[in-house]
Amino acid sequence: MSAEETDKALVARARKGDRRAFDLLVLKHQHRVQRLIARYIRDPEQVFDLTQETFIKAYRALPRFRGDSAFYTWIYRIAVNTAKNQLASDARAGYMVSLNSGGSDESDEPMIEPEALRDASTPDALAAAEELRNAVDKSISELPEDLRTALTLREMEGLNYEEIAAVMDCPIGTVRSRIFRAREAIQKSIQPFKGG
Repeated sequence: MSAEETDKALVARARKGDRRAFDLLVLKHQHRVQRLIARYIRDPEQVFDLTQETFIKAYRALPRFRGDSAFYTWIYRIAVNTAKNQLASDARAGYMVSLNSGGSDESDEPMIEPEALRDASTPDALAAAEELRNAVDKSISELPEDLRTALTLREMEGLNYEEIAAVMDCPIGTVRSRIFRAREAIQKSIQPFKGG
């Protein structure tokens, strides 16, 4: 049974009142949802709370889940909306937010890294790699929200274009365009590191 089929079976059981089935869905997807939310929110406690809030919203909305998309696509959409709502709330309160969670998770590694910087055996290489990482992080944090979201879902969460379109509620062509524009902006920001 594929992961998507397993999710469908668990959703069907959860809709019939089987709380253990929903618990299994939470266990299966909670880390990915946390990583996604951490791309928007820096405070680890807030990330934890928003992850819980995401799953509470999903549980309450489960009767309305039509199954047109995969469960994790649906839950990611709820997570993105929950994070955006928190960002809006934080902005009204005057807090600064960043896409980079600053954590040590391997998904925080840069998406683009010139071959010359992969040898981290020298202090110069380490410093150059850190400079590049900072440039990429800064470039991502400066992207418009729609570009940043599309890029995050593709590069850091591994969703395909169809899944991203479902999460962002837009056509696939729009997703492709947003990802292209985001990558182009990042490439421009790291041009000095490529010697050009």
